[in-house]
Amino acid sequence: MNTQEFADECIAVTGAARGIGAAVTRLLLERGARVIALDLDVEGLTQLSQSSYSDRVSCHLVDISQSDAVDQALAQGQEKLGPIQRLACVAGVLQMGRITELSNEQWDRTFAINTTGVFNVCRNVAKGMIERKQGAIVNVSSNSAATPRIAMGAYAASKAAVTQLSRCLGLELAPHGIRVNIISPGSTDTPMQQAMWAQGSSRETVIAGSGENYRLGIPLQKIATPEEIAEAVLFLLSDRASHITLSDLRVDGGATLDQG
Repeated sequence: MNTQEFADECIAVTGAARGIGAAVTRLLLERGARVIALDLDVEGLTQLSQSSYSDRVSCHLVDISQSDAVDQALAQGQEKLGPIQRLACVAGVLQMGRITELSNEQWDRTFAINTTGVFNVCRNVAKGMIERKQGAIVNVSSNSAATPRIAMGAYAASKAAVTQLSRCLGLELAPHGIRVNIISPGSTDTPMQQAMWAQGSSRETVIAGSGENYRLGIPLQKIATPEEIAEAVLFLLSDRASHITLSDLRVDGGATLDQG
């Protein structure tokens, strides 16, 4: 593998300061990219802006559910680092709760970030890619988009919407030479996953599964690391995947038996 495969390329990453997004950002920077980083994590963005890659990163505190804020951040980032050639939409929020117990606010916020946020960013970036007749987009969905989970209705539905939005976008952009793919992770050792453990589950119970909750365990007997998911994102972003589009890559250790 070319360790500088993204050299001199400008890549936008949402959710860039924590979890999978932070791993994606770090690997891209290590492999030569310039990164426009969007997140709401002030501490994470500050650390990134003060890192050894500070000359190749443009950090923006932005709520991706707000289209005007997205447009402004991306314009500022491109003014500093150049036109966006590739995009990774990683930002997301986890909302637990049975559907009958969710509030309007919980439902709306989940979709605002997980689905509308992806729409806002992809719409903006895709327009520039169409003009240049090239580009690659990877949107991070979830294996729960295709597999029902108890107490995850809002999250799963929002991610299912991301998956289908991405496929439709990929079909629309293919004539312009632009690829759009999906990564669907399972349980990954991130702050989002750790928050679930704080509510009563654990690493061990996730790996083992739960028959009473209709949830299989993980055949590979381990939780993914953010870097493992990030490597999959980078593959689909890269020219190594030059003839792959509309693909949904499940990265979950076999937890859903790859059944969509």
